Amino acid sequence: MEDKIVIRNLSKVFGKNPKMALEALKNGKSKDEILNEQKQTIGVHDVNFTVKKSEIFVLMGLSGSGKSTLQRLINRLHTPSTGEIVIDGIDITKLNPHELRVFRRKHFCGMVFQNFAILPHRTVLENVEFGLELQGVEKDIREQKSLEVIKSVGLDGNEDSYPSQLSGGMQQRVGLARGLAVDADILLMDEAFSALDPLIRRQMQDELLELQEKMQKTIVFVTHDLDEAFRLGNRIAIMKDGRIVQIGSAEEIISKPADDYVKAFVENMNRSAILTAGAIMLPPEETALSGDGPRTIMRKIRKKGLAGILMTDTKKRVKGYIKADRLAAYIKENQSKENIPFDENLVEEAASVNEDTPLTDVINSYTEHEYGPVAVVDSDNRLKGVIVRGAVIAALSEDHIETAE
Repeated sequence: MEDKIVIRNLSKVFGKNPKMALEALKNGKSKDEILNEQKQTIGVHDVNFTVKKSEIFVLMGLSGSGKSTLQRLINRLHTPSTGEIVIDGIDITKLNPHELRVFRRKHFCGMVFQNFAILPHRTVLENVEFGLELQGVEKDIREQKSLEVIKSVGLDGNEDSYPSQLSGGMQQRVGLARGLAVDADILLMDEAFSALDPLIRRQMQDELLELQEKMQKTIVFVTHDLDEAFRLGNRIAIMKDGRIVQIGSAEEIISKPADDYVKAFVENMNRSAILTAGAIMLPPEETALSGDGPRTIMRKIRKKGLAGILMTDTKKRVKGYIKADRLAAYIKENQSKENIPFDENLVEEAASVNEDTPLTDVINSYTEHEYGPVAVVDSDNRLKGVIVRGAVIAALSEDHIETAE
């Protein structure tokens, strides 16, 4: 996937002499020491990362970590002190004010804020049209586009309503619709759902993921909520004191935090909702093949000391699971026969999941199937690995989390 946004050595100092502050940082001064001694604030320091086209990239951290400042640097609402901001191959730090305005209109959908930032004297339709109006789009065209987006976010029928007549969740949808109506590539969302109650917040997260499936925007999403970051982000950047401490998928961060700071963030997370089947699966010790005779299958089971065995065809597609005790009983019943025919009734349904299945759903599979491992399969039902109960227990334990060297 190609890079949409590339950030190189980006720093932002709020103060009269950024060079002095950055030099002090190089010499080992802390952010707080620089504020006390120089009355300058380090917003972001020496940040490097890329955002892929059509991914949701989440910036998260505690208050004052620099996440919102970094987002505002991306579209140059803040002017960087040092560094490059490259979008679609263009370093926007080198653009003059006119060029920057033109660039923003083409590439940025605008920003969706925590406080919705919708205009109280405008109707829903007029609010959604606002960005297009600023771009000089003709009234008929902007109205048509806005109505389409209003429908996509579930607000159809409310076009003539005013913000005061809407619930908090509906007002947030107006803000989201206004950003989407501009139809640019990049959407910036700053604590967009933080002011909503938990149920509506979850619903808005679901709707954003659903919209993203259709629209494939590049989204930079700021939040202080780890659950929200892990739920929405293809990748997450965790920030502290203006720096990025770790970038990775939810699974990478929760499985191997970069340091004690990140570990403290994730230690109370529900790992079963984050870890996936692919992260804890093991290679199958042995499989039975379609066409194997009963004695051949039993030999494989005994050799590995298994309670049963998965059966696949020659292309590794899972056919089912054979219990050792049932197979042994069948062989005993037919031991007088020189060649015992294989009975298809010995093959029971196998529990199976794909590699992206959350561990919570893997646990559900164990509940529904009281026997055997869970097979991890690809989209063609080909066996990729297996999950045994011990692996699930290990994944849910504290010991599963290690701090990266």
